[in-house]
Amino acid sequence: MFKSIRSKIIVIYFLLVFIAMAIVGVFMINQFENLHINTATNTLNRIVNNIVKPQISNIDFNNYDDLRYEIQKIPVLPGDYEILMIDTNNYKIVASTKSDSRLIGRDALNNLNKEVISNSSENGYMKDEHTVKNIGYIYKNEKNQTIIIYGKAYLANIYEVLNESEKIFLQAIIMALIVTVILGFFISKSITNPIKDVTSKASQMAKGDFEQKVDIKSDDEIGQLGEMFNYLTSRLKNTLDEISSEKSKLNAIINQMGDGLIAVDNEGYIIHVNPTFIEMLRINQIDTTKPVYDDIVGKYNKNLTLKCIKNKNISQGSEIIKLENKDILRANFVYLKNEKEEVKGLILVLQDITEHEKLDNMRKEFVANVSHELKTPITTIKSYTETLLDGAMEDNEICSSFLSVIDKESDRMARLVSDLLELSRMDHKKNNFNASRFDIDNLIKDIVNKLDISFKEKKHILKIKLCDKNIMINGDKDRIEQVIQNILTNAIKYTPDSGIININTKEYNEQVVISIKDNGIGIPKKDVSRIFERFYRVDKARSRDMGGTGLGLSIAKHIIEQHGGDISVQSEVGKGTEFKIKLPMDKSVDI
Repeated sequence: MFKSIRSKIIVIYFLLVFIAMAIVGVFMINQFENLHINTATNTLNRIVNNIVKPQISNIDFNNYDDLRYEIQKIPVLPGDYEILMIDTNNYKIVASTKSDSRLIGRDALNNLNKEVISNSSENGYMKDEHTVKNIGYIYKNEKNQTIIIYGKAYLANIYEVLNESEKIFLQAIIMALIVTVILGFFISKSITNPIKDVTSKASQMAKGDFEQKVDIKSDDEIGQLGEMFNYLTSRLKNTLDEISSEKSKLNAIINQMGDGLIAVDNEGYIIHVNPTFIEMLRINQIDTTKPVYDDIVGKYNKNLTLKCIKNKNISQGSEIIKLENKDILRANFVYLKNEKEEVKGLILVLQDITEHEKLDNMRKEFVANVSHELKTPITTIKSYTETLLDGAMEDNEICSSFLSVIDKESDRMARLVSDLLELSRMDHKKNNFNASRFDIDNLIKDIVNKLDISFKEKKHILKIKLCDKNIMINGDKDRIEQVIQNILTNAIKYTPDSGIININTKEYNEQVVISIKDNGIGIPKKDVSRIFERFYRVDKARSRDMGGTGLGLSIAKHIIEQHGGDISVQSEVGKGTEFKIKLPMDKSVDI
């Protein structure tokens, strides 16, 4: 019951009014009683001093008849008052204003040696006819005779009035308490209803509804509470909206980032993991209800387990993960800390560095290949030059042979440098194409005519199947010619004598497909995917002897791709190789 603020307010208000009324009632009744008793005492004193004493001052106290006569002559006293004359010798009533007076007991007059004796003979707080205020006086007349003047004030009427007053006051208390309860109910309701409203709205807010508003009906503390609640609701809604927005942004960034990310607590329970992480490690399903972090990354690298990272006593670091599919990942980890710099978990970020490693290896291989390709002719030129300087120049035949070798190696270095410069321009897109419209079939015929001597030297059988539909290409004619001629030259080089070389063109999906196929030595399967890499040779010694730089196919791929086309290769050892070049056709009409 008393858990409710309303009941507490009503009870406290009730008790305050009850206690206050009780205190006031007891105080007033006591004051009324004392006031009436004092009034009776004062009245007795005035009657004795102002009426009785002057009346009997010249009377002989031994003559009881005269004394009675004089007493009877006293003006009529109020009905509640009586005057007695008592003999001091035998304490008998010798005269009285009333006929039915009783002798006051000796015990009541034991102290008559005093001039004035005041005695109240109430029977407790009982309001009956025996509740009397008694006052005794020892009086000497002019004849030096002594008598006791005894005054009595009957207080029964006074206590009847006090009893009625108590009843009236009790009724007033009951009515006041009833009014107090009613007023307390409405007062407490005016206080508790806004609080209940705030509580109800707070409950709705706890469930996620931040559209709650409290009705303000007053300017007092309750109204101020409602205003602050509305302000708090508005601020909280805005803050949560901002947090939600930032969280959505963060989740979107984390989920869409190219790197894999996982966040775990100190026990290994997963806090967050993005799809990229799952995809990188080929994970089917993650159980977030168990501490599975060590099980996930531990099988790839033991140094990334929580225990190992904690033992390292470093706040951040990185490790390498090598997957079964040859992918290489760099795992960067950092501690997750709160505002007090307490470690609450770990964040692990996976970066796929497979391509980076490949490019780095290609860069190293490229530098090594360039160095090797340059070193060989330089060494040859230097050695032949030193031989000539040492006296071989005197022999014209040897001198002519050595100079021929030097010239050949110089041309080889020049071709190498030229190809490297061309690749560099293509990488930086600084090469300028001279675009023009030309017929691809006519271009192929021109290239075949230029290589006719080479075909005949090796007795190759050339089979050409062209569309003869005026297939037009918009591009750099010289660059396209360079590509086709390079592939045909390689076909001639690596196809044995009397071999067959096929050249076909056809139209497919608004593209022209150029196929150059031979039945030469072919390319091993493991080398096919790398044939367009710079300086890559299937048979390095043989290729170098044939004068190749290892850059031709790489340049060809760059040229075709920059024309919006594609180049591919299919080959099988001992059965030959087929290159396919796809270029977009120019459908514009000549005017």
